[in-house]
Amino acid sequence: MEPTTIALITVAFVFVLVLLGVHIGVALALLSVVGIWGITGKLHVAISLLNTTAYSAVMDYVFAVIPLFVLMGILATLSGATRDLFNSAQVVFGRIRGGIGIATVIANAVFAAITGVSVASAAVFSKLAIPEMERLNYDRKFSYGIVAGSAILGMLIPPSILMIVYGVLTEQSIGRLFAAGIGPGLLVTSILSLGIWLMVYFTPRLGGQLEKMPKLDRRTALRAAFKPWGVILLIGLVLGGIYGGFFTPTEAGGIGAAGAMVLVIVNRKFSWKNMVGLLGEIGRTTASIFLLLIAAQMYSRMLTISGLASKMSIWAAALPVPPMAIIAMFIVVFLLLGMIIDSVSILLLTIPIMFPVATKLGYDPIWFGMVSIVAIEIGLLTPPFGMVVFAMKSSLGSAVKIEDIFVGSIPFLFMLGLALLIIIAYPPLSTWIPSVIM
Repeated sequence: MEPTTIALITVAFVFVLVLLGVHIGVALALLSVVGIWGITGKLHVAISLLNTTAYSAVMDYVFAVIPLFVLMGILATLSGATRDLFNSAQVVFGRIRGGIGIATVIANAVFAAITGVSVASAAVFSKLAIPEMERLNYDRKFSYGIVAGSAILGMLIPPSILMIVYGVLTEQSIGRLFAAGIGPGLLVTSILSLGIWLMVYFTPRLGGQLEKMPKLDRRTALRAAFKPWGVILLIGLVLGGIYGGFFTPTEAGGIGAAGAMVLVIVNRKFSWKNMVGLLGEIGRTTASIFLLLIAAQMYSRMLTISGLASKMSIWAAALPVPPMAIIAMFIVVFLLLGMIIDSVSILLLTIPIMFPVATKLGYDPIWFGMVSIVAIEIGLLTPPFGMVVFAMKSSLGSAVKIEDIFVGSIPFLFMLGLALLIIIAYPPLSTWIPSVIM
């Protein structure tokens, strides 16, 4: 049997196993071994390659950035910085209809710059923002949609775990990817904020009652701006250091984690009990990502050996359709996969095949990364799997119906779709800032 045929069969079986409930990491590793065994005819070659991949795939210095940024986000949340962010945004925007919703989006955008995980944003703001919106009689489904839609910013605004994984898989500069996320991140923040304001403007009942707040004078505005001083300094230190060329993204992760620990101590949130739980959470998160990375590297090597990726690139380039039609097909695949598996798994499963095709068609790797990440993030809101939705359900408890969260998210899916179209149509939104900063 031809190597490319074997590879295609294994790709099909990956989807079959995932639909049957097999963990994506196990499915990728198993079928990679089977595929290499079928291609070479030697089982010991497949086993040997698995052994070397399991070691070499995570020995790269750049992989240290994952647990460090996860640690920074968890410590920043523990320090109470997230509540300070939300309270400050509430002071500024809470005096307009739908203002608490807009404050949630703005706070999520800033929080994204220290956490890099959408699911974490959804869990945190479910506890912070939804009680406030319920107090002001916001429409229940509307409030769920606001938190779910704005949580997407967690993976889009740098630093982002998805950007790190994409950079590792495609050998792109993580610093450039972080810089590229700024434009799309600000675009999504603006569209969501404007969308909330318009929805409340045309349907006032969605925004509940307007809270009476003191006049926003210079003193109040300055106090609101400086209240989350710790987060502002932390973001400036981490991103400023990367873009200024003072340290690498991995070093920035270590410095950011140390800075977040200082915030925990200064805000008197430190306890040994918290630290033990925190280390366990970091270990579980990091181990899960590393298992997927090892399996994906093995899967990528199997595809390379089979020649499938290069043949698909040549085939796609020769198709009698516009190159953008190929990108549109990729986006449809991202959205469909978002219904059944998580975002990191989607990236690991698809990028080894899609990236060579996109570059063969002449598209900028950084731009394609932003398009892929936004499309994959939209998948976090789509039923039936929607990781963000399930994180919110877990945080809010049994009193909330999961179908209400999905229904509330529908208008925000359209807003995110509009943002994706703009990012596709205007590549400099993703590529201009990296070209200037880096």
